[in-house]
Amino acid sequence: MSRVETSRRVPGILSRNAAGFLFLLPWFIGFFGLTLGPAVASLYLSFTDYNLLQAPNLVGIENYMRIATADEKFISSMRVTLFYVICSVPLKLTFALLVALLLNRGIRGLPVYRAIFYLPSLLGASVAIAVLWRQLFDGDGVVNVLLWNLFGIEGPSWISNPDYSLYTLIVLAIWQFGSPMIIFLAGLRQIPVDMYEAASLDGASKTRMFFKITLPLLTPVIFFNGVVQTIDAFKAFTPAYVISSGTGGPIDSTLFYTLYLYQEAFGFFRMGYAAALAWILVIIIALFTAFSFLSARYWVHYDD
Repeated sequence: MSRVETSRRVPGILSRNAAGFLFLLPWFIGFFGLTLGPAVASLYLSFTDYNLLQAPNLVGIENYMRIATADEKFISSMRVTLFYVICSVPLKLTFALLVALLLNRGIRGLPVYRAIFYLPSLLGASVAIAVLWRQLFDGDGVVNVLLWNLFGIEGPSWISNPDYSLYTLIVLAIWQFGSPMIIFLAGLRQIPVDMYEAASLDGASKTRMFFKITLPLLTPVIFFNGVVQTIDAFKAFTPAYVISSGTGGPIDSTLFYTLYLYQEAFGFFRMGYAAALAWILVIIIALFTAFSFLSARYWVHYDD
């Protein structure tokens, strides 16, 4: 096709699909103005020294070199974040699957239970819940009061003790099990009942049916929930910020990567360095996602 014919066809395509492009215009504005544009700008800023008050000064890969060689807090925040991800995601998915299995047994009032269990996922990332969590696990909070009244145990200050502070955030993450639970429940409802009936006639126990039928057929849902929840765990910010009052303490025990990024950007106004940290996080999440999809072929089983 010649260039002349192509130049004639383009206006015709645009005129015939004008209504469609008009409806897509808000999405295009949002994508280029709120997603792609800021992403490109942050990539440029990651190669600069920028403090919001002066024009960006190009420094090349200096920010990335500092992250790789001279930033101890980067290592500390990454260690805390990885521990949080490794602990919270499997525990949350396990608890969500157990609750989904209970709800899948056909109990009465199932919609009510689903709404109740899903509610923490809606509220868990809010500032109000983080403040409430801080009050629960404070030195004289509800948890320690119950431990003393019921068992005579004098509990520590869970929030201010570096040995326990991160675990309170992991418990908060597990409490937000509603979203993966709903997805697990939908996946369980898609498993044919006749497979369980056939296995039962063959004398298979409930445990054997779970590991030989339920889990293999549920692996696509487990894979989806695992990827989504891991990405969310890497991006966790609000609970750590509120519970530690924005410091990541005590002694950086709750210094999540996103919290450290926030401190660099809005605490010290090192926007260029914060942009480099943000792109490092993007690369880490992208590598994890790519690894998940590459490994899925070995353990995720589809109908075909």
